[in-house]
Amino acid sequence: MSHQTVIAGMTPPSRAVRALKGLVLAALCAVVVVPFLGVVATSLAPRKQVVEAGGFVLWPSSVSLDAYEAIFSGGVVSRALVVSLGITVAGTAVALASTITLAYALSRPGSFGSRPMLMIVLASLLFGPGLIPSYLLVQSLGLLDSYWSLVLPVAVNGFNVVVMRSFFMELPQELLDSARIDGAGEMQILLRVVLPLSKAVTAVVGLFYMVGFWNSFFSALLYINDTGKWPLQLVLRTYVVNNTALGTDQISASEALPPQQSIQMAILVVSIVPILLVYPFLQRHFAKGMLTGAVKG
Repeated sequence: MSHQTVIAGMTPPSRAVRALKGLVLAALCAVVVVPFLGVVATSLAPRKQVVEAGGFVLWPSSVSLDAYEAIFSGGVVSRALVVSLGITVAGTAVALASTITLAYALSRPGSFGSRPMLMIVLASLLFGPGLIPSYLLVQSLGLLDSYWSLVLPVAVNGFNVVVMRSFFMELPQELLDSARIDGAGEMQILLRVVLPLSKAVTAVVGLFYMVGFWNSFFSALLYINDTGKWPLQLVLRTYVVNNTALGTDQISASEALPPQQSIQMAILVVSIVPILLVYPFLQRHFAKGMLTGAVKG
């Protein structure tokens, strides 16, 4: 008998196949990692090396923080970073509260208006509101040039509501009934029973909202006219895409500025780092949360 356990109908791949898979995986990793390393290296490389390399450096000869000093010296990037952090934190909190309460209400059988509301949520996945109607609604509510215009229109996402509703429906009904027998109301059941059992899906949905708020720039481009209220992503887009200055008070002598590519990459690194710092704390919940509802026993 062979010492290898072979699954019925399957044969182990040959060495050539495994080597080919390894090469493909390494190539895909390089496609992701090399540009990111180039962004960080270009932001830290000295002026002379960036100019000689044509604006893209894979490994800096020495570390220079001139690009970071330049983008933070005028206060534009610092203010935009604070704005983005505030919008992300407040927006994620509002969105999670709205999504959790709506999903829980839709998951309870016999809830008033649950069926029509569920149809509305599903319809939002198929039909968008449109750019002009959205702008007119925000304008009619007096939210133009307000940070709430970046939060309230996207506070509830239909896909996230469906994901959380599916998870809530799979919770043991006996557990909820026992809480009701003990005199707990629906809000107490949600806060003390349902949410402690829903950490994985809550972390995943919260990460979706967090990344969405952090990376959003189009809403700010539409609704925020005051440049002092611009989030970091809009500042990044304005500088990189439109190639315009970050602020007239930044540095008066243009020759003192680091190369344009270094400043662009430095802003890009600043916009990426916060998400990279948060993701490891939520990563352990990610796989479990994404598989929620995929398998039923």
